[in-house]
Amino acid sequence: MIKSIHSTIALILLSSTLFAQEPIGTWYGTLNIQGTSLPLVFHIIKAGSEYVTTMDSPQQGAKSMPTSKTTFTNKTLTVEASNIGMKYTGTYIPDSNKINGTFEQKTIRTMLVLNTKQEKQTRPQDPKDFPYKQEEVTFTNTAGGSNLAGTLTLPANGKASKIVVLISGSGPQNRDEELAPFNHRPFLVLSDYLTRQGIAVLRYDDRGIGKSTGIFSKATTADFADDAETAVKYILSRPDLKTMTIGLVGHSEGGMIAPIVASRNPNVKFLVLMAGPGIPIAQLYAQQIGDAMKLAGVPADEVVQKMASNLKIFTAMNDVKDLPLPHAEAQVELSLRKELDLEPLESLDRTAKESIVQQTLNQYKTPWFRYFISFDPAVYLTKVKCPVLALNGTLDFQVESAANLAGIKAGLQKAGNKRFEIVPMEGLNHLFQKANTGAESEYGNVEETLNPAALQKISSWMNGI
Repeated sequence: MIKSIHSTIALILLSSTLFAQEPIGTWYGTLNIQGTSLPLVFHIIKAGSEYVTTMDSPQQGAKSMPTSKTTFTNKTLTVEASNIGMKYTGTYIPDSNKINGTFEQKTIRTMLVLNTKQEKQTRPQDPKDFPYKQEEVTFTNTAGGSNLAGTLTLPANGKASKIVVLISGSGPQNRDEELAPFNHRPFLVLSDYLTRQGIAVLRYDDRGIGKSTGIFSKATTADFADDAETAVKYILSRPDLKTMTIGLVGHSEGGMIAPIVASRNPNVKFLVLMAGPGIPIAQLYAQQIGDAMKLAGVPADEVVQKMASNLKIFTAMNDVKDLPLPHAEAQVELSLRKELDLEPLESLDRTAKESIVQQTLNQYKTPWFRYFISFDPAVYLTKVKCPVLALNGTLDFQVESAANLAGIKAGLQKAGNKRFEIVPMEGLNHLFQKANTGAESEYGNVEETLNPAALQKISSWMNGI
């Protein structure tokens, strides 16, 4: 089985548009070994003339695992991860968006077919009927050059006093915030629930995703904030909607975006922050890595060392945020190599270390990551005057509950905001599911998409303000 790698640097999921004649993009497959099914996800990008692949094993909680070599010649794709003894060789069939191949790891050798789309199955909370009005809408962010497509849902009687815009988390998301590796659609469930409670909802595909136009890979969190604000402007442009009280609901990175918009747009009258960051992202990432390692059973002393090492790297990235990219990249590489050199060869060999360096620098050079890693939520939370509900699962390892809720509270208090509620949701994970440990490996195994207690809290709070 694939081993979960806890490297010195946290690599963010890479994704790109699938090109017709090259296997660029995200690929899904399932290993079947001795009666056990193990989903795998391959993320393949092209950096110059080279191909780079990272892998996820969602059930094992392994994410963005680096590989050592990827080649594509005469329709044959080969992906190797020498540090875990893995090799995948497959034939790319462009017309069917499929790769037929063989997966090898030590004594294992089995067929593995990769597809660009994961088979979708309904979850218990996916709505089966829609006793309300649904409307396909589009609105344009002229500055960003994006036409955003979404769904507007209204109570059956057409009457609502409040309307919310749903803002998704990191990575390319459609209007349902669909998490394909885990087969959950949180925003579909949330919008359905809220609309049944008399609250209108507007949710939309990220730029360049689904039916929305634009280029996702070139956008930063600030650009996504502009998109969310365009949704607010769209509501105000419609005579049938503009008298409604407008709120924003942001999940994860969306919980960063919502305060950005609210801090500058007085038409936003309330916020709901679901697992929103409250501490600087450099600190959050270091904590996230440490918590993931703890869940994987890594010894405490190693966890402390890796957290400290990662914090140094992320701090270095933050320190050079205003430098031209070539100079900033050189400084980040120095910091990265310094920390990796402390890793013993039996833990990470030279090939693996070099792979981590190159993949990390490739990710660092993206506009989104450079903006994101230097982000401090307090800059905007200290300017938010409208009512705020902030929720976090106590088993959330991606955005740790106590520190981030405390950061949100401190920011709002500094703003002089007295109309907020901070709610730790006992036993819920980052997706607001009832969990055992909060590990990412549980996300796809939990049948519920959003815990009923979280849904009820959000709707009752909205209807009470």
